[in-house]
Amino acid sequence: MSHSAPAQNPANVKLVIGAVIATLLAASLGQTIITTALPIIVGDLGGIEFISWAITAYLLAATVAAPVFGKLGDMYGRKLMLQIGIGLFLLGSVIAAFSVDLTMLVVCRFIQGLGGGGLIVTAMAAVGDVLPARERGKAQGFIGAAFGLSTVIGPLIGGVIVEALSWRWLFLVNVPVGIAAFAVIAIAFETREKGKQHKIDYVGAILLAAALSALVIYTSIGGTILPWAAPEALILPVIAAAALVGFIIVERRAVEPILPLYLFRNNAFLVSNGIGFIVGTVMFGTITYMPSYLLIVQGFSPTQAGLALLPMMVGLIGSSTLSGLFMSRTGRYKMLPIISSAMLAIGATLLSTLGTQTPFALVVLYTFIVGVGIGPIMSVGVAAIQNAVPHTVMGVATASAQMFRQIGGSLGVAVLGAIFANRLAFETAAIGHDEGTAGFNADILAAMPATEQAAMLEAYVSALHPIYWVAAAAAVIAFAIGWLLVEIPLSDRLPATEDTDAEPQAAE
Repeated sequence: MSHSAPAQNPANVKLVIGAVIATLLAASLGQTIITTALPIIVGDLGGIEFISWAITAYLLAATVAAPVFGKLGDMYGRKLMLQIGIGLFLLGSVIAAFSVDLTMLVVCRFIQGLGGGGLIVTAMAAVGDVLPARERGKAQGFIGAAFGLSTVIGPLIGGVIVEALSWRWLFLVNVPVGIAAFAVIAIAFETREKGKQHKIDYVGAILLAAALSALVIYTSIGGTILPWAAPEALILPVIAAAALVGFIIVERRAVEPILPLYLFRNNAFLVSNGIGFIVGTVMFGTITYMPSYLLIVQGFSPTQAGLALLPMMVGLIGSSTLSGLFMSRTGRYKMLPIISSAMLAIGATLLSTLGTQTPFALVVLYTFIVGVGIGPIMSVGVAAIQNAVPHTVMGVATASAQMFRQIGGSLGVAVLGAIFANRLAFETAAIGHDEGTAGFNADILAAMPATEQAAMLEAYVSALHPIYWVAAAAAVIAFAIGWLLVEIPLSDRLPATEDTDAEPQAAE
């Protein structure tokens, strides 16, 4: 028999939300904080051929962990899964700090990513346990802002720590944060009482992990380590497709499927995740290539290039927060992803006009518009999904938003990177240079005559333009999909829970 969850102590609800945002910020920072330090880490440990895997290992683990932690949180409670996530995150962090070679670091980053991915989805689902859908909008707005903040300030914080201390402190700083979060979660959440016995869908989890892993690895190595069409690379999408077919067959028969297939018939689930997938593509594509434009074309230092992304962060945080407040006050949300997708399309189109002489003020304005376009989608999607699914699957449904956004980001960086590399090779060959990206480092460019250097920079910005054309086209598709969303007004009541399987609530 279902009943409404009991009213919550406001002070403890605030404690839960604070713990959720702090935990989520630490986990998402874990993905980006080492980017600026990678050259220094490689200089210390060697193994430059594996440098990209220090990032990919975290992304891969976080993507695989998302649906598993989401489902287990539905089964056994958010508190236990948050504590396991923190344990894995800290274990990976501490061992990574004492890595003796890059292979060891990559393995530790995978462990860290398992914990980080689990923390992100469980923390987001926990908001749905302690707040009614209407109030959730405000919290999800802050969570979206935390995601944006971590994406931009991660490399900046990493640079400061590396300059002031050493790269090993990038991992050791997680220890006090993790211990504090563990303590707050122990206080803020009640332990779930034993309810019904659950049957874990091990086969489904393994098949889903295999499909996601093959897809992420293919997009990571394709066009870089191996050509996209190389037989050794093409085996990965074949594995992904086979695992996906097997997953669908298994989920149809599973007693408690890891990702229930009926969710794919849910309008909010389908539309929100479709938009999230596209926005992940645009967001990571924009963030990946904007710093290189500022470094190479505008002549910025690495720190200045990182700071130049702050306008995007301001736009993202501001629009995410405001959209959350709008949802909480009105209970409405359908127009938010539509308007923000339109803003994203405008921002990406403007970025496609960047040239060698574009005033920096315009670069700031364009990236700000992109940030405004990204912000609401991150918070609205989760709120819409949580409002439209049964509470018994809230964790795995919430995890899907993170999973699809990360897959979109991984595919986006890979596809846009391939477009950029091919276009750059064409543009540089047209002016008598066949080295492609290899010709674009400060020393080589500085040694060129002024006219030749100008031609190379023009080739570079010309190669960037197709990236933003594709991003703008993707945003237009997201805009069109947004109109398909069936709005269910946000409820003022806490979600109904099952007596035998009640979620832990904030401690009274």
